[in-house]
This record gives sequence, C-alpha cells and structure tokens, in this order.
Amino acid sequence: MQQEINWNDFEKVDLRVGTILEVQDFPEARKPAYKLSIDFGPAIGVLKSSAQITRHYTKEDLVGKQIIGIVNFPKKQIANFFSECLVTGFADEHGDIVLSTVASTVPNGAKLI
Repeated sequence: MQQEINWNDFEKVDLRVGTILEVQDFPEARKPAYKLSIDFGPAIGVLKSSAQITRHYTKEDLVGKQIIGIVNFPKKQIANFFSECLVTGFADEHGDIVLSTVASTVPNGAKLI
C-alpha cells in the first residue's frame, strides 16, 4: 500500500469519463503504444493521450469505448507527441494494461466522486 493520503489530496486528482474518438499507431514510442483522442465533454473537450495498451486492444476495439482518465496532469512529451491526460488501467499478470472503464454509459466529462 502507498502512503496514506487525506481527502484534500484525493480531491486534487481530477478523474473523468471520456469516450475514445480516434486511435492511431505510435511507432515512435519506445514501447508499443497508441495515440488516443478522447472526448471528455464540453467543459474539458478532446484531449490526447499515449497509452501502452496494444496487447489487449486493437484500434477498432477502442473507438467508442468509455475510459477513466486523469485530466489535470501537466502535458508530457513522449517522443514527438504531447500527452494531455493519463488513461488509467491495471496491469495483468504479465504487466500488460487493462483499461479502467465504466459499467454503464455515463456523460463524457462525468467526474469520479
């Protein structure tokens, strides 16, 4: 377990639901990855992210999928690409990422509460 945090620490992490609109290959990345365009609703808009999720997902599987992302991290340069949000997931027994998703459709931009 990580260091214990308080409620104020948790409130700083802005976890939102977004729908993946577009998926592109990312051959410039060190590890296999996709470039994602994700719609986080009208208040946040469409953000881009790099995600190392090629083991469990094809590009076709991902379009239209709702995921949970952190939208208030600073931009991070990965090769020639700027990632604007962090897509969340869990590592399987081989270290490959399985995306965090929602069980039912919710509005893009909905905040985890």
